[in-house]
Amino acid sequence: MKKVLIIGIVASGKTTLAKRLSERFNIPWYELDSIVHHQTETGRYKRTAYEQIEVIKNIDKIGVWIFEGTDRPSYRCLFEMADTIIFLDTPLWKRRIRILARFLKQILGIEKCNYKPDIEMLKMMYKWTRDFERSRDDFESRLRLYKGKVIRLNDNNDLNIASRLHNPTT
Repeated sequence: MKKVLIIGIVASGKTTLAKRLSERFNIPWYELDSIVHHQTETGRYKRTAYEQIEVIKNIDKIGVWIFEGTDRPSYRCLFEMADTIIFLDTPLWKRRIRILARFLKQILGIEKCNYKPDIEMLKMMYKWTRDFERSRDDFESRLRLYKGKVIRLNDNNDLNIASRLHNPTT
């Protein structure tokens, strides 16, 4: 395992899985949201698609990485670059519960976030989830192009992932 892309929709468990794999294999991990929305001393701004790809290419020079995020056209190059693609396909009911739980934790200050946790953001998370489910067929067809390196998980607690990372199967 050298280059791993963890892909999934909001609240599927991507960050948790990325952290676990990073610690277990001592590989740096990167949140794609942080590459899209760059934090500077003066605030947060959205990078252009070109800038995002340039950041990804610079990270790729390191040789090993874990990227995690949702599916965006601006960084689909990672599907080609990755040795392994993990699609975290957590059940819809669980994602819906996690979205609400995350929102409450953020409002209470228990969980940090890089955005303002308000009702509008909560609505957007549910909208993105709904949009993903509506366009799932398109995503699945893109994913099939890389079936030889795709691992599909329904839970980020799958502890057998280490052996599967060396021999990905659909």
